[in-house]
Amino acid sequence: MARKGSPNVIVFFTDQQRWDTSGLHGNPLDLTPNFDRVAVEGTHLPLAFTCQPVCGPARSSLQTGLYATNTGCHTNGMPLSDGQTTLAHYFSRAGYRTAYIGKWHLASEEPVPVPQQGGYDYWLAANVLEFVSEPYRTVLFDRDGRKVELPGYRVDALTDAAIDYVCSHRENPFFLFLSYLEPHHQNHIDDYPAPAGYRERYTGRWRPPDLEALGGSSAQHLGGYFGIVKRLDEAFGRLLDALRSLSLLDDTIILYTSDHGCHFKTRNDEYKRSCHESSIRVPTLLTGPGFTGAGRFDRLVSLIDLPPTLLDATGIPVPGTMEGSSLLPALRGDAAAAAASATAAVEWQDDIYVQISESQVGRAVRTRRWKYGVDAPGADRRSPVAAVYEEQYLYDLEADPYELNNLIGRASHRAAANVMKERLLNRMRAVGEPTPEIRDAPETPGGQRRVSPEETMQ
Repeated sequence: MARKGSPNVIVFFTDQQRWDTSGLHGNPLDLTPNFDRVAVEGTHLPLAFTCQPVCGPARSSLQTGLYATNTGCHTNGMPLSDGQTTLAHYFSRAGYRTAYIGKWHLASEEPVPVPQQGGYDYWLAANVLEFVSEPYRTVLFDRDGRKVELPGYRVDALTDAAIDYVCSHRENPFFLFLSYLEPHHQNHIDDYPAPAGYRERYTGRWRPPDLEALGGSSAQHLGGYFGIVKRLDEAFGRLLDALRSLSLLDDTIILYTSDHGCHFKTRNDEYKRSCHESSIRVPTLLTGPGFTGAGRFDRLVSLIDLPPTLLDATGIPVPGTMEGSSLLPALRGDAAAAAASATAAVEWQDDIYVQISESQVGRAVRTRRWKYGVDAPGADRRSPVAAVYEEQYLYDLEADPYELNNLIGRASHRAAANVMKERLLNRMRAVGEPTPEIRDAPETPGGQRRVSPEETMQ
């Protein structure tokens, strides 16, 4: 058994939530007061990104701590490969009770058979929740595959189930993964059905700058999407209140994050599956033991870094096979340095690597200032890798944070593209991908501007 004093862990996992739904990221509509408050009181990760902006692959990475090309699930519809060790396995071995509630998307069939339930000992979930349920008709399956119908709006139904689990398992440490479908669209109607009365609150109001410029389906869908985000934040508040009432709040680590964002048909013909900020940047916080009062962790963080962080925070050894890095050494180092007015920096990755499937076989690398992406035209979109890629985009995020000015091919930025190409190749090799050929984009005039290799290292 886990030690009585071991902290509980809850993952509050949303689906397709943009980072700028949060007030901390400039959203003026007060959609996320609970997220914003807890992020300020705990640890806010303002530069958090998915490593694969597709539902199943992102989930496979968060469950295993591996990039999607190494989990067996690099596109939707592919189950985790046999023998993968998940967070549930690690926590179970440490004596925790483990539970999964909500959307799974890592199995080959519905209901999900026990061998594909990721090692969780409590199961109330559906593999593809958007296919078996609707916003006011929540259908899940228990561990034995029996249908369970829950009352209320789907966000509330899952939250009620999570609160029931916490209440009935409060005597011993637990690891609960609460996985919502929302604010993902409801597939068969291609819409974002908010709870009754919520869409009307936000329709025709503020739009993020990329959607203001590019449009897409945002005029049609943004009101419902924002209404759903509001209800998710209310659900987050309800869960926090339940923990507080059970005297568990101070003994529970909570991770809030999402699998990817949403670009509203501005970058391709659907909502994600691109490496633009709107698809890869997600709202993320950690709170509870080890994270309360840490403030803003102003470094690049990938979804792949979160599994080792959760294990590290609970004293469970982080396996060397995980491909991310725990945040805790950097957090502790920063705090110590601040207290001692020291200048020594804690080593931390200075770029984020993103794999992309289904819409393309593509790759991207993002630094604090630059983003560089490549595509493999003509490749089988279900292939995990390609032998030849072509440059697709280069963005200067300092000057163009919403990625409206693609600089790839500009003579003025060739040196920058070369530096970023080498970064990308290094990242690809590090995760076991064969070194590909990356063909330069056709050159276009760049005017007087010249970006040096040194400037690209910023």
